[in-house]
Amino acid sequence: MVLLLKLAATFLFSTFVLLVVVTAEDPYRFFTWNITYGDIYPLGVRQQGILINGQFPGPDIHSVTNDNLIINVFNNLPEPFLLSWNGILQRRNSWQDGVYGTTCPIPPGRNTTYKIQVKDQIGSFFYFPSLAFHKAAGAFGGIRILSRPRIPVPFDEPAGDYTVLIGDWYKANHTTLKAQLDRGKKLRFPDGILINGRGPNGVSFSVEQGKTYRFRISNVGLQSSLNIRFQNHKMKLVEVEGTHTLQTTYSSLDVHVGQSYSVLVTADQPSQDFYIAVSTRFTTPVLTTSAILKYSNSAGAVSGPIPGGPTIQVDWSLNQARSIRTNNTASGPRPNPQGSYHYGLINTTRTIKLANAPGLINGKQRYSVNSVSFVPADTPLKLADNFKIGGVYRLGSISDNPTGGGLYQDTSVMAADFRAFIEIVFENHENIIQSWHMDGYSFFVVGMDGGLWTKESRLQYNLRDAVARCTTQVYPKSWTAVYVALDNVGMWNIRSEFWARQYLGQQFYMRVYSPVESFRDEYPIPIDARLCGKAAGRHTRPL
Repeated sequence: MVLLLKLAATFLFSTFVLLVVVTAEDPYRFFTWNITYGDIYPLGVRQQGILINGQFPGPDIHSVTNDNLIINVFNNLPEPFLLSWNGILQRRNSWQDGVYGTTCPIPPGRNTTYKIQVKDQIGSFFYFPSLAFHKAAGAFGGIRILSRPRIPVPFDEPAGDYTVLIGDWYKANHTTLKAQLDRGKKLRFPDGILINGRGPNGVSFSVEQGKTYRFRISNVGLQSSLNIRFQNHKMKLVEVEGTHTLQTTYSSLDVHVGQSYSVLVTADQPSQDFYIAVSTRFTTPVLTTSAILKYSNSAGAVSGPIPGGPTIQVDWSLNQARSIRTNNTASGPRPNPQGSYHYGLINTTRTIKLANAPGLINGKQRYSVNSVSFVPADTPLKLADNFKIGGVYRLGSISDNPTGGGLYQDTSVMAADFRAFIEIVFENHENIIQSWHMDGYSFFVVGMDGGLWTKESRLQYNLRDAVARCTTQVYPKSWTAVYVALDNVGMWNIRSEFWARQYLGQQFYMRVYSPVESFRDEYPIPIDARLCGKAAGRHTRPL
């Protein structure tokens, strides 16, 4: 009897401990952001910028794997506003994605609270405004997700950790640029490049001789691929959009629009100031700007010309891209090695080919994916799904393959099955470089090359250590292939990061659907979700 009582007590204690462990919540971080207009002078000309708490760019978000981010955003602009979170996977929670296909805009004078968990993620990302052409006015900032204390990181802790936001920039106000696009016109070439919202030599990064620093570089611009280099210093690549990479050393690095990289730079030169140079790639003319790498005991300021970098060489950039690979033995957000997921041994169940193209519709410039130029519906697509509102969009409104036909407009949504493992081939038949992003997912970039993709192209795929990321470039007259495990139910935006093209239709949504409709697979609509369009007046929960 005593033995039975002891066993019962042990069982109850173990159950209690298990319940405590299971119900323990991950940490919360709270942010309150006020969105306002304000005067900015990034290229020496007064412009109307979008500020967050009076800052341009906006504040960094610092977090740790699995943290819950509660971000209360007050919109003090005279027009609707939304923020989106580039590279944050929003596991089971596309409600928080912050694009118009999933989320109602924040009306003027109102607020919305984003509730985001950075579940099973590490790395370097950024946020940005997703509506209208607000991205050309600011309201972007860096996101960093650190590993949990007991998870090994494949490099020593750096002496400092810097966010470096680079991007092309126009002197014209965002309203002027938007009006030009609305008239069906193309935008001219950008006026300059910004580093952390400043023009040439407008920002500096302090270092001490002999120490190593981490630089989290994100291209938050509108269209230009950029090359970054540290004068007389090498960069050791360690992370790409949440994936620890093989630690390859580069003298300069191409960062395509929408992409994020982490590099380590050791201050191993004589004590003086050095240029950090950033210039456009594949453009005529070449735009260049610079920041300062400032040694703490510097004996002299920067002098002489800004060091040059690659300009129009596509092969150089392609070879560099192929050299960026996953460190299979390093831990990611969990202690198990990144290479323990053997994506190359999984059979794909579907191939989707996506071709970008320009064209005119009713005499106005538009851009398309597989001939469809996206137009927003009057109701966010995710809300239409939730409330089963018909007539907002139709599944299958975009084909799995290029049609070869002329452009037409539609609210393009592609159906996809939960837990499918698919191949996506991005085909670029134009003479520009493209950059493609997929919300809600990290995909394996298994191949890229010039010319036309064929089934034989699969013979050159990297099926062992391809880098997993959320944004990939496609070179002119070239293709890029990715593998994606569709393990995240929701409505997800796939878009060109060439922002004028995205605005004029070069995007669509993928509806990853589970017929079970279980909370295990997807969270219910937030009780405080804003409702708009045909969903206005409904209730997020039964009364």
